[in-house]
Amino acid sequence: MLAALFAGPAQAQQASSGVSPFVMNTLFIVFCGVLVMWMTAGFAMLEAGFVREKNVVSQCAKNIGLFAIASTAFILSGYGLMFPNGNWIMPGVLGFSGAIEITDVVDSGSDFVGRGHAGAADIFFQSMFCVAVASIVSGAIAERVKIVSFFIFTAVLTAVIYPIQASWTWGGGFLAADLGFKDLAGSTVVHVVGGVAALTGALFVGAREGRFIDGKKVALGNHSLPLATIGTLILWMGWYGFNAGSYLSFASDADAANVSRIFLNTNLAAAGGVIVAAFLSYLREFRFDLAFMLNGALGGLVAITAEPLFPTPFWAFAVGMGGGLIIFWATQILDYFKIDDVVGAVPVHLFCGIWGTIAAGFTNPDASVLGQLSSVLIVITYVGVTTSIVWIALKETLGVRISAAKEAYGIDKSDFVLDN
Repeated sequence: MLAALFAGPAQAQQASSGVSPFVMNTLFIVFCGVLVMWMTAGFAMLEAGFVREKNVVSQCAKNIGLFAIASTAFILSGYGLMFPNGNWIMPGVLGFSGAIEITDVVDSGSDFVGRGHAGAADIFFQSMFCVAVASIVSGAIAERVKIVSFFIFTAVLTAVIYPIQASWTWGGGFLAADLGFKDLAGSTVVHVVGGVAALTGALFVGAREGRFIDGKKVALGNHSLPLATIGTLILWMGWYGFNAGSYLSFASDADAANVSRIFLNTNLAAAGGVIVAAFLSYLREFRFDLAFMLNGALGGLVAITAEPLFPTPFWAFAVGMGGGLIIFWATQILDYFKIDDVVGAVPVHLFCGIWGTIAAGFTNPDASVLGQLSSVLIVITYVGVTTSIVWIALKETLGVRISAAKEAYGIDKSDFVLDN
């Protein structure tokens, strides 16, 4: 049994049941898509736990609003940009397959769409990934961003910015074709993108009032760490679908073995992140920091997302431990530059996403460290420039920040109906 754990991914392709591969794959992908959808609840609870009580309702509203906006924007244009199906306007860089039109229950069999499953299942699954990108941004700029401006930013991010760069990897674009870039479930394609968008948002919106005084960070408090813990555990659970679903197949004995391996490695990476975060926080203050432990789990999950299949369990645990270590140092970097990130989204998604992407160059035999590093730098540059343009446009028109009076009073009481 142990030998099976440390062997490479299963190769045998014999069918494991009498159910058609099409049915098995479709059911598997839809199920994993539901798990990824459940991550939105995790983000909402995590953020509601980290913000102050006066802004909890607004944070919940942002999460359900971004879910609806991102889901719709991705259907209208995102999917066609993400999977051009050879219809490149600029070869390998920009393409568009047109508006979604499902005329058959079976997908086209494209190498970049699926492995014999319903086309609608693929669209649903990918749209849940798109939602996750916007969810990352929400927590970083909580408690001071204008909700209308955030919703507009979400629409642009999910309709255009995210799917274009995703096409470079998952749509057969130049990163995959020319640089050999490997990112199975999106350490870069999803998490680095969300992390960069969160960073540019935090820079343009600015820090919360009273967050930094005389150059030092001041704790502003939070609503409920137990609620944040529940959110983290929901995200941990949803991540099984995030990573395993990206394998896109569950129709053979080999598929079942490989998907199980992804589940195991995903779990171990999260555990490694928690353990390192707990150790470092205790080493620093001689007591445990729960918030840091929660982000350690998420950092480990982000790190293993690029390549959850090939690593041995020990390697997966080590990748997660690296995520926990990076969280510690990345948080200090943000504090040094006085960047206010309410939930720690930038250290978790951007920095740990970079680490996980590079680590895949060591664990995936088909990836190279140089190809991984150059690809993630290209994505960071693209997303940094494009999201900055959107934030600047919003800042110069609608504005991106609430008034000082509203921030002090609380967004909930000023912008929402609380009594029904």
